[in-house]
Amino acid sequence: MNEKKEDNKKAIKTLIVICVYNHANTLRNVVLKSIEQGLEVLIVDDGSTDNPYEQIKDLKCYYLRHKKNKGKGAAILTAANWAGQKGFDAIVTIDADGQMDPSYTKIFIEIASNNWPCIVVGNRILDPEIVPTSSIIGRSISNFWIRLECGLEAIDTQSGFRLYPVFIFKELRFLSPRYEFEIEVITKSVWAGLDIIGVPIEVYYPPKNERISHFNKIKDNLRITLLHTYLILRALAPWPYKKLIQKKKNKLDKISIWHPIKLLNRLCKEHASPFLLSVAVWIGFFMGALPLIACHTIAIIYVTHKLHLNKIAAVAASQFCSPPIVPILCIEVGHFIRFKKFLINLTWNTAIVQAPQRIWEWFLGSLVVGPILGIIGASITYFSIKWIRTKKKQQLTIKT
Repeated sequence: MNEKKEDNKKAIKTLIVICVYNHANTLRNVVLKSIEQGLEVLIVDDGSTDNPYEQIKDLKCYYLRHKKNKGKGAAILTAANWAGQKGFDAIVTIDADGQMDPSYTKIFIEIASNNWPCIVVGNRILDPEIVPTSSIIGRSISNFWIRLECGLEAIDTQSGFRLYPVFIFKELRFLSPRYEFEIEVITKSVWAGLDIIGVPIEVYYPPKNERISHFNKIKDNLRITLLHTYLILRALAPWPYKKLIQKKKNKLDKISIWHPIKLLNRLCKEHASPFLLSVAVWIGFFMGALPLIACHTIAIIYVTHKLHLNKIAAVAASQFCSPPIVPILCIEVGHFIRFKKFLINLTWNTAIVQAPQRIWEWFLGSLVVGPILGIIGASITYFSIKWIRTKKKQQLTIKT
């Protein structure tokens, strides 16, 4: 068995890539530790103004420079293009700030060799007592959106310590040149059929007064928001993604309507964490309130399938929005938005002759009513499931 696994092992020619932008003080130590791994090292200077080359010019490594700062994504693409020309199979990217230990590179290569082609990501172990709260929250939010976009879980989507197959940068098209590039690579690689494997890594966070960050909270957060908006819309689009790897289908994927019990059992269990179920319930209420006449269920199933959410929970939640109460409430709210007064007299003229106006008001009102009902339903779902599962754990603990 072990011999067979060894036979499938891929020998990967790997290049360590260090993208640097005004981290001259920490660069030399990172480069020295990277050289110790026995691999070739490439530094991409993304338009630094503190002359980092002076710190490493005596070291055995390659050096490329952008005349102007283009962003981390652009620096990684420059490195990948250079690596492809030199015959490397993979690049390991590591930040120049000294927070990550290059010795993990050997583990990355070992994992990639046994699962080639794949992307290996260093899942940072973040200590809340040391790491800024904003970083922890930012990672959680980013992980949530990627979870919707491609179904990927348990990956540190903001970690800059990664192993990439070089060929993906030639085959896939990326739009983001800066920090958000690393988010886009993960999502599009999953769509392309690559496995993403996380490896726990320890990180060093220097004291607050010693940290150097070029992350602009306004500009970069806006770019990340726009990227996630694009990726969500692309995930909802009906046309297929570009595939680089064709995966074998799991037996569970072959369950069909001809096995209704197995299908229902699977649908109930998938994406069943309290948080994900509450998100599915929110989607159910929001879409259930929309004027999707005669096609609510189909639309909800399509959206939850594309966003990797529990279909049963969403469809069940949407039933609370069935006529007449919620549609009438939406129409009243929509009418108030248009005319600053409620629609009191329901006559043949206002209900039938003016039906197009009522549908428009239904839509406007649903944008207010749907999210509010969704928040209420999602909150009840989340805390109810947490309470039920806590009770079950306590009962099991007592029995054992």
